[in-house]
Amino acid sequence: MSIRLLRGTRGGAVFDPWRAQARDRLSRLPQRYVRLLRHLVPPAGDLPGFLTPRRAEQGLETGIEAGIEALLGTPRVQLRRELSALPGAPSWLRPLAEGEPAALTRLGAALRAYHHAAIAPFWPRVRSLVDAERAARARTVLDHGTEGLLAAMRPALLWRAPVLEVGHPHPVEREIRLSGRGLVLAPSAFCWRWPVTVVHPGLPPVLMYPVERGPEWWTGPDHAPGARALADLLGPTRAACLAVIGNSCTTGELARRTGVTAPTASVHATTLRAAGLTTSTRQGNTVVHTPTPLGTALLRAAGT
Repeated sequence: MSIRLLRGTRGGAVFDPWRAQARDRLSRLPQRYVRLLRHLVPPAGDLPGFLTPRRAEQGLETGIEAGIEALLGTPRVQLRRELSALPGAPSWLRPLAEGEPAALTRLGAALRAYHHAAIAPFWPRVRSLVDAERAARARTVLDHGTEGLLAAMRPALLWRAPVLEVGHPHPVEREIRLSGRGLVLAPSAFCWRWPVTVVHPGLPPVLMYPVERGPEWWTGPDHAPGARALADLLGPTRAACLAVIGNSCTTGELARRTGVTAPTASVHATTLRAAGLTTSTRQGNTVVHTPTPLGTALLRAAGT
């Protein structure tokens, strides 16, 4: 999705600062990597299924390396079928379509280099946006059920039972019948305007939809005067922890999104809880942290 956004000027107010930084970093990469990925990601329509491997999601490991490992294990018949369907695919993609080891190694290197340049510097903010969206939607399900969740997703999605429609206008018209498979809703920081479908035979279809974000999404709210005052009061790391807990999170998520170790995150969470700013609830093997009314009031007063 980010590769598509880099191609044009859509959502300039939201994405141009990210585009400028990402393009600067990408200009230092071997251009054969950038060219390969641009040919693999069409400017519109469905994404090739092998680029979004579901096997990585179903295992215990997550992250870029697990995704690349699953992608490079794509069966040759699937590679051949999906690459031959790409519009205007050049002949030099044929070794990849045949699953040749050198071509697959080159694709893995291109994906790692692209992720390092265009995604990794912004990953904490992306995770923050997605985690906040998941927490908000989960609360909607608890309060209003699945019907309430789907009804609340206007204007991107329109729920007219038993049909879920993508808001119009949309560049691609299609119909997907679930046939009992279910549906995975995936919020995406790099999805713009319209949801995008990813369909794997025999698996629940994935519907990626735009997460809410403002023009400052790529830096976060850290530069707001209230945020600086909160950092002066609590210390920058503990203030960042409180801001992350404001959207509810586990200790592991708190560590990832603030860039500290898990033991350090646990210490900060304990201190915030002792001060009456947060509360913690154990759910199975994880601890979920949420703000207290006092913590929420402090974050709201700081504009964070």
